[in-house]
Amino acid sequence: MGISDKKKAWSETVVAKNITRAPERKPQFLTSSNIEMDRCFTPDFEYPGYEEELGFPGQFPYTRGVQPTMYRGRFWTMRQYAGFGTAKESNERYKYLLQAGQTGLSVAFDLPTQMGYDSDASMSQGEVGKVGVAIDSLADMEILFDGIPLDTVSTSMTINSTAAILLCMYIAVAEKQGVSADKISGTIQNDILKEYMARGTYIYPPKESMRIITDIFAYCKDHVPKWNTISISGYHIREAGSSAVQEVAFTLADGIAYVEAAIKAGLDVDEFAPRLAFFFNAHNNLFEEVAKFRAARRMWAKIMKERFGAKDPKSQMLRFHTQTAGCTLTAQQPDNNIMRVTIQALAAVLGGTQSLHTNSRDEALALPTEDSVRIALRTQQVIAYESGAADSIDPLAGSFLIESLTDQIEKAATDYIERIDKLGGAVEAISRGFQQKEIQDSAYAYQKSIESTDLVIVGVNKFTVASEAAPELLKVKEEVEVSQKKALAAMKAGRDSAKVSATLQNLEAVAKGSDNVMPAILDAVKAYATLGEIADVFRRVFGKHTETVVL
Repeated sequence: MGISDKKKAWSETVVAKNITRAPERKPQFLTSSNIEMDRCFTPDFEYPGYEEELGFPGQFPYTRGVQPTMYRGRFWTMRQYAGFGTAKESNERYKYLLQAGQTGLSVAFDLPTQMGYDSDASMSQGEVGKVGVAIDSLADMEILFDGIPLDTVSTSMTINSTAAILLCMYIAVAEKQGVSADKISGTIQNDILKEYMARGTYIYPPKESMRIITDIFAYCKDHVPKWNTISISGYHIREAGSSAVQEVAFTLADGIAYVEAAIKAGLDVDEFAPRLAFFFNAHNNLFEEVAKFRAARRMWAKIMKERFGAKDPKSQMLRFHTQTAGCTLTAQQPDNNIMRVTIQALAAVLGGTQSLHTNSRDEALALPTEDSVRIALRTQQVIAYESGAADSIDPLAGSFLIESLTDQIEKAATDYIERIDKLGGAVEAISRGFQQKEIQDSAYAYQKSIESTDLVIVGVNKFTVASEAAPELLKVKEEVEVSQKKALAAMKAGRDSAKVSATLQNLEAVAKGSDNVMPAILDAVKAYATLGEIADVFRRVFGKHTETVVL
């Protein structure tokens, strides 16, 4: 059977079934010259290895996409990352973004929240509400999502060490809205391994952190089935200075470690793997980035099928969120960032992302203003509705350049994973500093190429201007920390202290044992125990991680 016959069979079975459930956006997709765009273009000649290496969208090895109709059925989720100051301020920004056409929320938390400290802790001084929203307790979470229907809005939360606590708060808020846990949808990042190698917002040692993560997997499988329990993140690995190949390799190696930990904890691979999600960076090199996404999909499909014996097709699908590259944004000539973000967003769409955040032009200087956020969102909407890039699936497939890059990235990333396996896996390799050293070397080489102008950064090392007008910036006022502390004190004064104490004692007992920690966290959250109080329980039981120094 030739490729055209296989495509016909795919259209009449896989696609037809999908369209019955979710019709395409239009009955026909046409260019401005009334030329019809095929759903999925394929070669009309013999293409050795086509089915094994490329296949069709929605089928193994998913190189061409995880859904049979991709954006012809529904656009990617336009999910702008936002959060600053108080929960009330962030709530207002979320409502603004939803009214502007955003289709999902993505929450940024301040550093104290990420590190498990309340706003009144000495470690929090000067950081409250600065790089994200401050969340001290369920009371803040209630304000953050006030008036936002959690049964219809999907929420992504960029949170790792304290992910279990924030997820429990989200579940509790939904229940207060009358929405049961099995109806909510979204994602927690919950990827602690990349924190040890690239970002640094870890609290507990790796072994104990992995226990919390697998407890989340098990709990959500039974109680929050629509929730993506982890977003295995290459984004921050790339932001730390890795290459595209390293981003794929280290991210998938982390994914392997999480799957192994869950299986070791007694879970069947097909029970939890369908809810695994990934998070990638979209950098400046358009074609390399498109190839990177395609290679990552194919690699993960093979890893899950061949290494772990996953039988459920959803377990083999690499579904991912993309954010444009914050590290490429420049403080000089910030309007140039609009063009950078446009190229990066286009790469994500051509590469088949499931959701996308576009950075704002002023983020190299401060948190984005409303005008800048609107331009960033409009960038996605112009690509979706005006460019035609979403009208045919995997439109760059078959390009000699794209297919060669896809193959080369797969091979180089696979070589890295084999090296990590020989070191004992991702956790052991991180403890030895392997990934950290590789990322540092890559970042150094990248910076040297900029300094030598081998790599041109427009407005930075070429095409500069003598002076620039300072743009209007969003600044988080110092009064935010004062008001947050006052609100926290008032909440503590009004809660049932005995109930809080009892739930925290129970949590400590569970943490010392082997039962799932999630029900105990949820009880503490509902009693208005603070994020810091809950994190402190785990600090006492698990201890704190000390960074591996790599020179």
